[in-house]
Amino acid sequence: MDVLVLGDGLLGSEIVKQTGWKFLSRKSSGFEIDELNTHLSNFVNVDVIVNCIACTDTYDIDSGEHWMVNCTYLNELILYCNIHGIKLVHISTDYVYAESDNNASEDTTIPIHGKNWYSYTKLLGDGLVQIQSDEYMLCRCTHKPRPFPYDNAWVDQVGNFDYVDVIAGLIIQLINKDVRGTYNVGTEVKTMYELASQTKKVGKSFTPSHVPKNQSMNLDKLKNTLNYG
Repeated sequence: MDVLVLGDGLLGSEIVKQTGWKFLSRKSSGFEIDELNTHLSNFVNVDVIVNCIACTDTYDIDSGEHWMVNCTYLNELILYCNIHGIKLVHISTDYVYAESDNNASEDTTIPIHGKNWYSYTKLLGDGLVQIQSDEYMLCRCTHKPRPFPYDNAWVDQVGNFDYVDVIAGLIIQLINKDVRGTYNVGTEVKTMYELASQTKKVGKSFTPSHVPKNQSMNLDKLKNTLNYG
């Protein structure tokens, strides 16, 4: 399988580190999202493109970059993959379930945006992939740097988030299995404080009012596919 990773941020870099797959970076490769066809012209024969490029400034009130990266660029990437018969693996977020059901399922829960441009445009991007892509795998997840980068962690936020090496490993397994459709990707439910405490000693803090407290997802589909848990 010939795979190209777009983006070398935290998750993209970890996927490349674990696999050695080719990648294009907005920084080191000069990959401009508004010149997508030009930059991808040498990769028309790849089997899979993994899109790790997103605007992730979660609570930025300026919507422009969110729209451009999470929707407009993604729409062009979907069309490119369709034209060239390439499977698109798109990295989404568990924030699309904010203000929705606990233990949210890919197939039964209606995602409701979490009152910020990040989760709203990521949710719309998910819809673009699901409606327009000829062949896709969509991963909803949250990943954190190892070790935890902050001195305090929230004790009242729970979810299936984990460290980037763990989340990347699960996504790689799904790619190698050549599965299709939408997947919640994560590990057992825990608080952010519990996750942080795995790698350093941190203080306890509480979520601000605008931050979702429950990002828990149903992982049955993931576990059945990867035969774990």
